[in-house]
Amino acid sequence: MPKGFHFSQRSVRHLLTLDPELAAVARLALSLSRVDFTIISARRTRAEQRRLVAAGKSRTMRSRHLNGQALDFVPLDPTTGKGRFDRALAIEVAVAFLDAGIERNCPVRWGGSWREFEDIPHIEMRRPLKRQ
Repeated sequence: MPKGFHFSQRSVRHLLTLDPELAAVARLALSLSRVDFTIISARRTRAEQRRLVAAGKSRTMRSRHLNGQALDFVPLDPTTGKGRFDRALAIEVAVAFLDAGIERNCPVRWGGSWREFEDIPHIEMRRPLKRQ
């Protein structure tokens, strides 16, 4: 059943920078999700990525953000409508992304399931990394 969630203008601007397949997965995920969310990061420049690595917020200069194959999201609190970094809410959104990836034949990975570096807001395409 549709929840009536809609992407903000900021999220739409981020979607436009993504690989079209991942953007389609994100749109479908929004329609499938039981929790509204916003996209806070998508394609990044090398300089942006370098700053994030230096700050410890990312661990690689081979990020899929550099070629539009990754995005970061924040769930919106169902009560307040404001962004909230909450693992339980993020799991709801991640499940919607995983389901959408399967439905669109574009499998994705959720950074919240990584052992070496838990990256709860992160979603990336599973296919081989494109050259930058």
